[in-house]
Amino acid sequence: MSTYEQLHRQCRTLENLLDTKINSYSQLVSSLTRSAGDDIEANGATERWKDLELEVEELLEKLEETNDKLGELSKAPDTLSPSMLRAIQRHRELYQDNAREVKRTKASVKNAMDNATLLSGVRNDIEAYHSSAADSLLAERGRIDSSHRMIDDTLSQAYETRSEFARQRFDISGINSRMTGVIGSMPAINNVVGMIKSRRRRDQLIIGGLIGLCMFVLLWYLW
Repeated sequence: MSTYEQLHRQCRTLENLLDTKINSYSQLVSSLTRSAGDDIEANGATERWKDLELEVEELLEKLEETNDKLGELSKAPDTLSPSMLRAIQRHRELYQDNAREVKRTKASVKNAMDNATLLSGVRNDIEAYHSSAADSLLAERGRIDSSHRMIDDTLSQAYETRSEFARQRFDISGINSRMTGVIGSMPAINNVVGMIKSRRRRDQLIIGGLIGLCMFVLLWYLW
């Protein structure tokens, strides 16, 4: 088998493989676009993207090398038929088409990944905001509950103080009633108290009279 035939078959094989990988690579773009709102890292899209991209680049590099070898053969056109030269030219065109398609698909995949990452970041920010808002509401609810408990404790203490005052008032009323009963049951005490008051008034009158008499005697003596 001639060198040309070997390189020609190798180009055909690489072109078929590259076409299959490019199709898979393009399908990944559609998958990433549809799942842009999902977690790219969690569903393994990043690894699939990198693996496919590496395989496509390796196939494209091998195809370029094979086309370069065919190009070397085309520099001696006397050894090749016109159909061989057309085939070499066709392989070169297919390589260029595949190279442009790979470049376009890589740009599309990168754009889809960037959008997915951006949407994932926005979603995380929204979830973080909602979580923070929920925490704030829970904290505010806790403060309100604490205020309610404090008010309830204050009211309970006020009711207890009022009840204590009522008990003390009842006890004082009972003491007054007992004192009134004791005094009412001992009328002699009232008589004794009256006699003491009468004697005190009488003593005051006697003392007042003696003082007046002394003053009169003193004034008479001075005159």
